[in-house]
Amino acid sequence: MTWQLTGDVEEFQRVAGPYLAADPVGTTALITVSETVRRHGPYVYGAGGPPPRFGWWRENPSAPVEAAFVQTPPHAPMFGSIHPGHARSLARVLRAAGDDVPVSGVKGADGGAQAFADAWAGPGSWSVVARLRLFRLRELTPPEPPGRARQACAGDVPLVAGWMRGFAADIGGDADADQTSNAARRIDDGCLWLWEVEGRPVSMASRSPVLVGQSRVSPVYTPDGFRGRGYAGAVTAAVSRAAVADGAELVLLFADTDNPTSSALYQRLGYRAVQDHVDLAFG
Repeated sequence: MTWQLTGDVEEFQRVAGPYLAADPVGTTALITVSETVRRHGPYVYGAGGPPPRFGWWRENPSAPVEAAFVQTPPHAPMFGSIHPGHARSLARVLRAAGDDVPVSGVKGADGGAQAFADAWAGPGSWSVVARLRLFRLRELTPPEPPGRARQACAGDVPLVAGWMRGFAADIGGDADADQTSNAARRIDDGCLWLWEVEGRPVSMASRSPVLVGQSRVSPVYTPDGFRGRGYAGAVTAAVSRAAVADGAELVLLFADTDNPTSSALYQRLGYRAVQDHVDLAFG
């Protein structure tokens, strides 16, 4: 048997759920993205265009799932840990599908992502957009800068939406995209925290809802003028502590390996590296 594709997120969660639950660290992005689509609709990550698609690989219909992927167009397909052979097979299956879903890159664990890229675009026909390292919280060691943490509320949506555009600009994303619904969703979920100094917000951090025992911190953002004062570490510690209080056994986050400052910060807080991922672009 090979890859099975579906546009039904609930079918994906039902069939691939045991595989995801067996490795919630390696499949954290698939868990959170698929659940966000299930709860908030197919276009939560971008209006218009093709709907999301999901898939899983297993040897036969009664065998356990051994790999899975999620794609929310126009974003690239993503997967966690995957055998290079399964990644190459997925590239062939998606190309053979002959539909109008764009595949401009791939995101996944180091090794599997490159195998997919070679099969899709050919060796040397892709480039690295970002190298990411997945960290897991071990023992939290929070810093103590001036100020306090508080949970964001509905009145903070405009501020948070603007900061999310700033975060997108910092990581090379679409800085012009409207982040209002994204900010409102995270605040409604009770998953976004602000650090305040004398009543003024100076930094923010968000996390995903607890799913399969895990919660992932993202984004963390401090605007220019407030950086270098320990606020990002303090609000990251606050949102991490909130995830644990909400029942998370695993608190995770991704950091860009080209940004040693953020990686060092997370390690000072008690996060430890567990897996490397890459974001690749074709062409």
